[in-house]
Amino acid sequence: METSNLDKIFKPNSIAVIGASEKAGSIGFALIRNLQAGAYQGKLFPVNPNHRTIDGLKAFVSVEQIGEPIDLAVIATPMQTVPSVIRDCAKANVGGAIIISAGGKEIGEKGRELEGEISKEAQKGGIRIIGPNCAGVICTGTQLYATFADEKPLPGKMAFISQSGALMSAILDLSLKERIGFSHFVSIGSMLDVDFGDLIDYLGNDPDVSSIVLYIESITHARHFMSSARAVSRIKPIVVLKSGRSAAGAKAAASHTGAMAGEGAIYDAAFDRAGIVCVKTIQELFDCAELVAKQPVPKGSGLAVVTNAGGPGVMAADAMAELDFAPVPLSSMTIQKLDKKLPLFWSRENPIDILGDAIPERFRQAVEICIAAPEIDGLMVIYAPQAVSSSVNVANVLIDLLKDCPIPVFAVWMGGEEVEKGRKIFNRAGIPTYETPERAIQAFHLLHAYTRNIELLQETPQKRVHTFAFNRKKAEAIIRGMPNEESRFLSEIESKSLLTAYGIPVNRTEVATSLKEAVRLANEIGYPVAMKIFSKDITHKTDANGVRLNLNNEAAIRDAFAGIIAAAKRYNPAAEVTGVTIQSMLKPSDYELILGAKKDPVFGPVILFGMGGIMTEILKDQAIALPPLNRLLVRRLIQSTRVYQLLKGYRNRPAADLERLEEIIISLSQLVTDFPEIVELDINPLILKENCFIAVDARVLVKSSDIPSPLHLIISAYPNQYERKTVTRGGLNIFVRPIKPEDEPLLLELFHTLSPKSIFQRFSRMITNLPHKILARLTQIDYDQDAVLVALKAEKAGEKMIGVCRLTQVPGSRKAELGIVVGDPWQGKGVGATLLENCIPIARERGIESVWGRVLAENTTMLSLARKERFTIKKISEDDQYEITINLKKDV
Repeated sequence: METSNLDKIFKPNSIAVIGASEKAGSIGFALIRNLQAGAYQGKLFPVNPNHRTIDGLKAFVSVEQIGEPIDLAVIATPMQTVPSVIRDCAKANVGGAIIISAGGKEIGEKGRELEGEISKEAQKGGIRIIGPNCAGVICTGTQLYATFADEKPLPGKMAFISQSGALMSAILDLSLKERIGFSHFVSIGSMLDVDFGDLIDYLGNDPDVSSIVLYIESITHARHFMSSARAVSRIKPIVVLKSGRSAAGAKAAASHTGAMAGEGAIYDAAFDRAGIVCVKTIQELFDCAELVAKQPVPKGSGLAVVTNAGGPGVMAADAMAELDFAPVPLSSMTIQKLDKKLPLFWSRENPIDILGDAIPERFRQAVEICIAAPEIDGLMVIYAPQAVSSSVNVANVLIDLLKDCPIPVFAVWMGGEEVEKGRKIFNRAGIPTYETPERAIQAFHLLHAYTRNIELLQETPQKRVHTFAFNRKKAEAIIRGMPNEESRFLSEIESKSLLTAYGIPVNRTEVATSLKEAVRLANEIGYPVAMKIFSKDITHKTDANGVRLNLNNEAAIRDAFAGIIAAAKRYNPAAEVTGVTIQSMLKPSDYELILGAKKDPVFGPVILFGMGGIMTEILKDQAIALPPLNRLLVRRLIQSTRVYQLLKGYRNRPAADLERLEEIIISLSQLVTDFPEIVELDINPLILKENCFIAVDARVLVKSSDIPSPLHLIISAYPNQYERKTVTRGGLNIFVRPIKPEDEPLLLELFHTLSPKSIFQRFSRMITNLPHKILARLTQIDYDQDAVLVALKAEKAGEKMIGVCRLTQVPGSRKAELGIVVGDPWQGKGVGATLLENCIPIARERGIESVWGRVLAENTTMLSLARKERFTIKKISEDDQYEITINLKKDV
């Protein structure tokens, strides 16, 4: 449903409180009192058939009886009555509802049935719902306090969304102590309707919100969540605390990959991919939230420390080392400036120890120099109680200097009552305070990680000439040719054939169903060979003592065959043993790696890479990522493991062919993208020998899937179905396809073919260049939300981008804004028309009902194209522009 209706919840002109009460201590009483005490400016209507007035307001029997338009209903009646209440709200054309009532799915089947009835009635009436089982909503900008919480937050620009009403109350209480302001407090409850993705979409487009903080217990509609978060995190920091991070979800895993890709690690990978700052504790959440609310995001990791005590400075340096960064080295210019102001025996390095006899003025001088130093991206000021100066005097000297500082600055006032007054001075001035250096540094590090993550997300992948060849038909025959079972393990032969179909190299493996056949195959393959048990009922061969290595002659084959069959019977007497596999015995490997995939119930396919072999679970050196993956993402996955240090070359060992490894991981990513039936896949080990990679053992679990590819992914894959070669009306042969992240250089070249007139007509202002951040946003799109097609023309030097058509969906609506640009040399040759004709069907397919754009009056070419494509053209009176619109719902 559209998030535009959320205005009815957060910016209501009228509210009905259903279940309002005059009974002190009741939720209905608290709701009315809070709305009135918060100075809500709209109309307020209590609804309770047992009262004529409530808190001085006329009460109504039902919402229908009010007889006036109602934007928001706040419901606090017993859960069993809520379906009928929502039905009444639908009849009264109520736009949104906050359901405080508990007793939904959290109590079991009966509650789930009630929520189903509520959802059905709400959908009929187009009502958006927050809750049930929530603590309500606060919006300081509209003075909306639709909650039973006791405290009233300070106004600010940070939004807090919590799945726990109790945690919302705790954060609210702490925020008052630390003087942190909020734009929104939202207790999201059971998420019957409005979920985290909806709220990120809505708040991300609110200019009065500068950052978003989330407390998450579970995620519904993961694809929508990721789409929203990836879009918003590029412009506003999102901080999340995810509870329930245990590996309980991996207990039933049938492979190494399934066991190691636990729930917490998968959430971390998803948050990283979305550019979200992930914290592990409530303290980290609050500390990070305070820094986000009060200070700018750091541009780099260059942290400086000013302290009047050597010990806390050392503690700060140690805390940084724990997080793999160090105090920024001071430039010679900064040291010279500090030399002029500080005593002879100051530390002359960072941390900057200004000595225990530092008076307030010395603090001010050191801080002023640090703020101006170009190498410093953030500053921590530590005060330890000394006899020379008081915490209050130091704080008073610094607050004017630290207000509106261009870099994040935070105060660590160490101690108890003696320094509390100083902390209060900073909090009133909007400067974050911490009691220990470790807490402050952790908060700074988390925010710098956000900056770095966004930089990585906006990095442009290099274009490669290598093209991947996949035999999808062969893979489909292996996977979908399975018996009518709910799930099954592919045999080792099938598993390796599946990998081969996607270009993943495997060790030749043959099946022997008898001793005679085993001897024949060993002679044919050549000694030495390896022999392994072949049984669909035994997946971990080593556990069953079902592996024999380095077999050098027929006698060894005979002994191994008998031993393996006997061991299999002892391990699982009921197992169906087909025979053994024979494969060539490879020379000792340089490295053993693990590569695998797991289908997570929330996030879909997950790719795992790391150190493999028998030490896999012991060393636990692995990293995970979410497909689809490109080379840049795969390289980052590899680099996040310790084994990467070996793979890039170590001592006398040469570097591995990392490009080939990237291709293998990309091939696996494509395999699980193409086939949602793959539940778990293990390649362990993937050995590296003399710069060649070979999958020695493979295990694949498949299960029928109701969700087709690529909808089982939570990140939209590149839609290659929209690629086509065509000829424009002007006779140009072009290749039309969706834009790719690696198109950034081509897009910049296209921009430079535009004349000043074309630039002004497209952007309504003069610009001379497109910086990387803008180009990244234009090329790294969410294929679920936006449709961007490019026209490419083949030339001797390579392909050239000659035009772009962009349909950008308005968040939370079924409308999309149109933008077309064609390079000056190719204008008037039908490029724009061809792109538009290919874009409109995509918009229809995605449920877009109208496409609109604004065109300058002088842009006659675009206006002419709009007329030909049957757009409605309307003059905008206040300026020299036209609005063009096409109704796709009507125009079918």
